Amino acid sequence: MERTVSFTQMKDGTKEDYALLEELEKPFLRLTADRVLDELRRQEHVTLEGYRITRLGHGLQSATRAERDGADLDWIVAALCHDIGDGLAPQNHDRMSAEVLRPFVRWDVAWVVEHHGIFQMLYYAHHYGWDRNARDRFRDHPCFDSCAEFCERWDQSSFDPDYDTLPLAHFEPMLREVFGRKAYDPEVIREGHVSALTG
Repeated sequence: MERTVSFTQMKDGTKEDYALLEELEKPFLRLTADRVLDELRRQEHVTLEGYRITRLGHGLQSATRAERDGADLDWIVAALCHDIGDGLAPQNHDRMSAEVLRPFVRWDVAWVVEHHGIFQMLYYAHHYGWDRNARDRFRDHPCFDSCAEFCERWDQSSFDPDYDTLPLAHFEPMLREVFGRKAYDPEVIREGHVSALTG
């Protein structure tokens, strides 16, 4: 028999109801990496309109560049997933992608993913009559240089169909390790710490 809560409004739930929900949610939480991988695989079939590679190809190329530059696990997985929000939130994909990563990566890595969209404007905004230096509003933020470097080294440069990009299978163990972490573990998040992009 299926176990269900007693309430129809959350405010009427009992301690037992919420203990049941916590127990039943654990298998779903353990499958987070599988859902992220499913979304990345979907991106394999989505060509960036006007670009020469797929959405997955861009993420893989970014992650490949990060790994070859000597980046650590958090940065590599962030490079792989920095545009994972594109499918559902193209106008604010950077923030959505950051929220997918935030419980499992260092604070500064999530900040960089969250803000990479405005930092990327340096490369193209002037062609639309926009402010290419809009990122300067974050000039005093401790992660400014990291975000600028992330965009320069791994994001803006990763649209090359001829680049020797590593396959998703190569990154799957890394992704599973990151998304298998305890969510919001202070020892992982390291609030306020700014890490180097490469070793």
